[in-house]
Order: sequence, then C-alpha cells, then structure tokens
Amino acid sequence: MQADDIKNLLSFGERIQLEVKEAKNSVPKSIWETYSSFANTQGGYILLGISENLHEEDILKRFTVVGVDDPRKVLTDFWNTINSEKVSANLLRDEDVETIDVEGRDVVSIHIPQADYRNKPVYINGNAFKGSFKRNHEGDYHCTEQAVREMIRDASESGNDGMLIENYGMDDIDIDTLHSYRQIFEIRNHDHVFNGYNDKEFLRNLGGYTTERASGKEGLTVAGLLMFGKGLPVRDRFDNFRMDYLDQSNLLPGMRWSDRLTYDGNWANNLFNFFRLVLPKLSVGTKHPFKLDGIQRIDETLVDVAIREAFTNSIVHADYLITGVLKVVKKDNYLLFSNPGSLRIPVERIYKGDYSTSRNPRIQNMFRMIGFGENIGSGFPTILRAWKEEKWREPDLREVSDVNTVELKLWTTSLLPQRISEQLHELFGSSINHLMADEQRILAVVASEDNVTNARLQTILDKNSIEVGWFLSHLTSQGMLCSDHRGRWTTYRLNSSFTTTQMDGGENGGENGGENGGENGGENGGGNGGGKIHLSRVQNQIIRILSVKPNATYKELGDKIAVGTTTIYRNIQFLKDNNIIVRNGSVKGGVWSIVNRKALDSKDREK
Repeated sequence: MQADDIKNLLSFGERIQLEVKEAKNSVPKSIWETYSSFANTQGGYILLGISENLHEEDILKRFTVVGVDDPRKVLTDFWNTINSEKVSANLLRDEDVETIDVEGRDVVSIHIPQADYRNKPVYINGNAFKGSFKRNHEGDYHCTEQAVREMIRDASESGNDGMLIENYGMDDIDIDTLHSYRQIFEIRNHDHVFNGYNDKEFLRNLGGYTTERASGKEGLTVAGLLMFGKGLPVRDRFDNFRMDYLDQSNLLPGMRWSDRLTYDGNWANNLFNFFRLVLPKLSVGTKHPFKLDGIQRIDETLVDVAIREAFTNSIVHADYLITGVLKVVKKDNYLLFSNPGSLRIPVERIYKGDYSTSRNPRIQNMFRMIGFGENIGSGFPTILRAWKEEKWREPDLREVSDVNTVELKLWTTSLLPQRISEQLHELFGSSINHLMADEQRILAVVASEDNVTNARLQTILDKNSIEVGWFLSHLTSQGMLCSDHRGRWTTYRLNSSFTTTQMDGGENGGENGGENGGENGGENGGGNGGGKIHLSRVQNQIIRILSVKPNATYKELGDKIAVGTTTIYRNIQFLKDNNIIVRNGSVKGGVWSIVNRKALDSKDREK
C-alpha cells in the first residue's frame, strides 16, 4: 500500500469493502464489529487515521486524513486484542496490517480477508448469535439468528442434504421420475451393481434414503425428496422454496415472457424434473442443430457443456433450507441462473477453479452419476473457457447479500460487438484510441451493462480493488465515466456529455506532445502495429531505472521521476502490454526484466 493507493481507495474503492475510523490515540471499539462483518461478507479494508463527513455528498471531499498519533501503540493494542478471546478467529497475517505516510500523517491500513466457510461465522465477545455481523450498502449490521445458523450449517463438510426427513418414505417418491433417472443411469453405467437393486435400495445407495442407527428411524433424505419426490410432498416439506423458468427472449410488445415453467399441477415439481424439462430450452449460441437423446446432447459443443455445468451448479449449491427461488431466465443477450444461499468461498477463488465441498453433496453425486457436473474444481473454469473461445463477455458471478441469493449471468454477446465499438467511438472520438487496453475494455463493459462496480471489473480484468480503482480514477478524471454514490455502493456509467476538452492534454498522444502522450498512442498509436514503439519520457525513465534497480517499487519510481504512483502504474501497464518488460516472481519479492528492446524506436534504444 502506498499513499496514492489510500487516496484511490477513498475516492474509487468499493465502498462496501472500505471502512474509515479516526483512531488518533486508540483502537476504536467499533473496529471489531467491522472486522466480523468483513470476514463474514466479502472482506475489505479498515483505514485508521481518516475522518469521514457523512453529510458531504462529494465523495472527493468526504474524507480527511487526520493521522494516528502513535501507530506503534495502536498496532500493539490491536494485535493483543485480536489474539485474545475478543474475536472467534484471527484471519490476519503480518502483511495485512501496514502503516502508510499520507500527506505527512500516519494512516494504518488493515486488510481483512473473507473467512473460509469452515471458519464462519466470525464473531466477537464469545457469542455467535449476538456477536456476528455482516456488511451491506449501509454498513455493518447484526446477523439474524437464521443467518448465523446458515453459516454454522455451511461450515459442515457433510452438507445440508443428508438429513432424515421424518415421516417421508417411498410413497412420497414420484416413481416415473425415479425410473427416468434409472434409465439414464443404466445406459451410462450398464454393468453397475446398483442396477440390480430395487428402488428403495437404489435410492439408499445414492444417499436419497437413510436409516438412523440410534433410533432405527428410516425415510427419505432432503436429497431424495427434492430430487425425486411427488409434487405435493415436496411443496408440503419445502414450502419456502420454488422453481421457476422464464423465457424472456424475442418478446413482442406487451409480453412478459414467451415460455414459462413453474408448478401448475402438470408435472411433479422436483429438481430432476425441473432440470430435464428446462435444459433443452437453453440451446443458446450452438453452432449446429440442437439434438437430444433423452436429456443427453448429441455432438455437444463446449458451450453446451458450460451451460449444463452452470445449471447443475445452481442446483447443487442452492440452500434449500431457507426461503428462495431456484430460477433460470433466458434473455436475448444472456442466461441468468439464480439460487438461494450464499457463496461458500470468495468469487475470485471460484474464477480460478478453487474447490469447496458442495452444500448438497448427495444431489451433486446424483447428477455426476449420470454425467452432469464436472470434476472437482473444474466446473467454473470450463464455463470461462467456453465463453473465452466464443469471444463472449465474461460471465458475471455475484452474491446478492441483500436477498441472500447467488446469481450467475452468462452473456451471449461479443466482448466488443460492432454496436458497442461504434457507440464508444461516436461518444469519445479518437480519444478512445489513446487509452490502455484495460481502460478500453472497462468502457466497453460499461456501455454493454449500462453501469458497473469496482467488484464486477475485478473479475473481468483479474485485478484487485486498488488496481481497478486506478483505472476508474483515470477514466473519471478524463470525463469519460461518471460515478454514482449510493450509500456505500458506487457504480460507474458513461458520460454522455463527454467532450475532448475534458481530457488532460498529456493524454492525447503525440498529437499534443504531452508527457504521457507516447504512453497511450504517441506516433504509433500505442501499439507496435508491425512497426516500432515510441516511448514517452516517463516510460524511458522507468526503463532506465529498472535497468539499474529491477526491484524498484512504484513509489520509488514515482519519487525519482517526480510523478504520481497512478501515472507509474499506467506506464508500467503499457510497457507490460507491449511486452517491453515482464515481472518475475511475486508482487512484493519479484523483479522487473527488460525483454524486448528491439521493438523500440532507435532513438528510444539509444536513450
């Protein structure tokens, strides 16, 4: 963390993941509620030594750096408390806590990661039901007893779907549904020993029927009833839950949907029926005729596999013990999969293929036994790979904590369709050509989705909140984006009133000869285009410094060149994008290497 990072967090960071406190002489008591809320939600930063005027609407004027008078004492008290019985779990490493000089004053930055589902709830004062907090757009709030129980349930590796449901037995199973499943099972596993079992034993071995050893009670499990139950028993036992499919694509004026599947008495509304009835309706973006053998796709594409994976994931990760809707919506330009519950691990880890045990492992196994559901940890990367091959916009996975829902939006439109490209060039003219690739991508996403948040851009660009904040800071300062602050939630939209005079002269490439002109275009349009790359003064100085000191930090580079950290970051990105320099090793311990001097203009090579 550098001083510029702090300023960017205050101006353009995700408000839901940032809390500031004055703390001039001591650790504020309220810090522990925020620690709990960040740990139980999406993580975040606490900055000590910053005062906030909540009545100031201008976000750039809302914060004042007041500093911490004795940071060593404050940090000692903080570590002593967090390692006591005050909190249920210390999630922090030494590097998560830093003291930064901002405008000559000491600011303490504390980064709280999102807790692993096995450590939730993270609570204070020794009482999970009274000391657990979560975070929303308004700030920290007490968790309800139900929310605490949900986190405690999720901490169990055995899942939610193995529980015996008393007084529900084989008479509550829809035999047609179960036999349809068994036919597919036998085709895929023709010599499997389960094929010789009767329905009850078959279901028992799948985890859909169980016997309590201590009491001798037996009956259906949550998984068995939800997957194969008759409509009425399912609704009686799970009256908090329903399933819904809507086709809202190609609608005529006045139409709300062109097709809908919800319970109407014509089908047994269990999970397996919902899956097999809806799956054929999701033939979006296929490159050949959509053909099915039962519910098995013939000659399926990677997109088909990805859609099926998304649908399966939505089912197996839903929380069926809370009120909610398992919903699938088909739009002209995307598919939406929505399920009740929360994410058990952070979004960024899911994008990288990290694996956590399913909330409903028996339902997951039932799908896997008939060929649905990827291997451990490969499901979401399969979706990302399919969308990347189609050059579609990256899927949007998010947790909507206000309504306790997880949503996955699979866009079926180009990353930069002609319409969006034309819109951006019409609005920004040649100015857009002088932006970095990531900045152009941000504008394209904003144009496509109307507005975006820092969090959404983090998953698209694979960068952290501070790095995304740098880009948003630049685009906003250039007048290309407008920010809307609603409580602690900030969204960004295109500035429809943009004029080129709003842009700083140095950002207009070689045209105006500004300091950073070459960085975003210069005489060669910012890329090598088959020719040589001309560098700006700042970029040449960066290369000279890195030649002597390859482990120089952004702050050191900025101090030597007399520019801000944000300018250094953007120029470094340009050099990386054009394969002039590469980073070897970790962010903190690595070094820079200059790998492609041949791509530079001769005068730059001489420098």
